[in-house]
Amino acid sequence: MALLDTESNTALANISIAITRPINQATKLTQLIQAAGGNVIPFSLIEITPLNDYKQFESVINIIHQYDWVIFISSNAVHNSMPMFIKKGVPSTLKFAAIGPVTAKELGQFGIEKVLIPKGNFDSESLLSLPEMQGVKGKKILIVRGVGGREVLANTLKSRGATVNFGECYQRINPQTNCDILANAYANQQLQSIIVTSSEAMRHLLDLAYEATWLQNITICVSHVRIAELPLKMGLKVIIAKAPGDTAMIDLLLKTHIKF
Repeated sequence: MALLDTESNTALANISIAITRPINQATKLTQLIQAAGGNVIPFSLIEITPLNDYKQFESVINIIHQYDWVIFISSNAVHNSMPMFIKKGVPSTLKFAAIGPVTAKELGQFGIEKVLIPKGNFDSESLLSLPEMQGVKGKKILIVRGVGGREVLANTLKSRGATVNFGECYQRINPQTNCDILANAYANQQLQSIIVTSSEAMRHLLDLAYEATWLQNITICVSHVRIAELPLKMGLKVIIAKAPGDTAMIDLLLKTHIKF
């Protein structure tokens, strides 16, 4: 993390940044921003909660030996499913894939060391481009995720001849009802950037602040080009980190600070 190493601990002085991640997933990034002298406004737009009923997911685990591949969409998918997988017993023939290195690292915490991950962009499209995801005709694949989400991964694998099922093991809710905290911070010149690291959180932000003029003057920092698509269409100021993860995000903030 070269930029943070070479900058002083006042590089983000007088800069206030809202983080829209779930609170328990924002700890490291919060510490990095504060270490650079910045102020953090917690404004979670996603809250991860257990399902009300796990019968469907339990039915998946009961036949896990029938699957060839299991694909994890997020670190939340890992945390909310792997304890149950391990309790049931993970077949030695089961192959693992993850949407990116962060998710793969979380699988490693459960003893899963061999994990297929995409190269370059860490998304469904990049995972689908790998040779292992091309020849899947006749294979049975389980996608572990939260309730809902994009269908491109499942639909493409099905078009290639695979049988695909979902194992939904958690749900996401928006705990916010308005953007008053952010609007007031902006009015007091105490909000310069908002960090958004999922398309769902971005939709929540734009829904809550759809006609807010203050949002037009804020820099929205995102971790993937797909997250930037909607706000860019709306004419908002968006900058995209070069890679996923906290290191790339803090580097983006430090580079952007020069413009403030």
